[in-house]
Amino acid sequence: MGDLGSYGNPYVKTPNIDTFYKDAVRFNNYHVSTTCAPSRGAIMSGRHTNRLNVFHTITGRSLLFEDEVILPQIFAQNGYTNGMFGKWHLGDNYPYRPEDRGFHEVVRHGGGGITQGPDYWNNDYFDDTYWHNGKTEKYEGYCTDVFFSEALDFIETNKDKPFFCYIATNAPHGPLNVPKEYMDMYKNVDGLEEKFQRFYGMITNIDDNFKLLEDKLDALEIADNTILIFTTDNGTAGGNAVYDAGLKGGKGSEYEGGHRVPLLIRWPNGELTGGKDIDKLVAHYDLLPTFVDLLGFDFNPVKPLDGKSLKPLLYDEAENGQIGFYIWTPNGYRIW
Repeated sequence: MGDLGSYGNPYVKTPNIDTFYKDAVRFNNYHVSTTCAPSRGAIMSGRHTNRLNVFHTITGRSLLFEDEVILPQIFAQNGYTNGMFGKWHLGDNYPYRPEDRGFHEVVRHGGGGITQGPDYWNNDYFDDTYWHNGKTEKYEGYCTDVFFSEALDFIETNKDKPFFCYIATNAPHGPLNVPKEYMDMYKNVDGLEEKFQRFYGMITNIDDNFKLLEDKLDALEIADNTILIFTTDNGTAGGNAVYDAGLKGGKGSEYEGGHRVPLLIRWPNGELTGGKDIDKLVAHYDLLPTFVDLLGFDFNPVKPLDGKSLKPLLYDEAENGQIGFYIWTPNGYRIW
């Protein structure tokens, strides 16, 4: 939360996400895991990350069990075409890859980040080689720009039918490689050391691409009937010495700064607009059952879900206590 202007950061430039924030439904007490792969596993499955084998980012503990039924499979079973662009981090080999699990179009890097061991050798964020539907392919440009550009092409191709587009950027993430023009935006800002100049430059680049995404939806005349979501997978990875939004800790921390993150949703045709705030405690594994409920999907879980649909909160239909405080008991049951 501390890395967006809409949550009070006086340094970072995020005008486009800030505008989206003003017109979105905002979950202000939304929590994820404290690192990336566990959050992604829970979002994809609707289940607590400790059930999935995705409770770490390395040593094989980011491989999402192959018998889990995950979000893109549910979308595909209900007639959607699915695209995934950027960071997967739930398995790089068959049968764990995104193209093995319901995504029809995939452009991704390897492992948990560009330049890591599982990634294509010598990638450095610029003019890199990524996996396109299982085969390596060279791309020109900065990584975030490439992932958004490929996603926009996917959206245009599928604009006349139901689609699910998952854009998961590698940035902001170390190493803090960023186009010079974005770093230069913060060069002369008092109190910002180079680390933050680079980190915030990465975020501003995402913000510019977010605007391109919104412009594409408008140009294709599908913005009103598109559910657009902005969220993150853990607390700040840049450190919160400059601004912390009142939250202690960052990525990897058990304190709120490690796992309390933005969740912004807009869907004009679904009457989800207007800057509404929802303060109930909710979590990442609630997203899958929310999609199923909002879109009326045919879905019978093979394994028990830990998440609960947020639709009652979105439409002010929740009874007192229906959605609220989560407690995990030692045997893994959640108490409401």
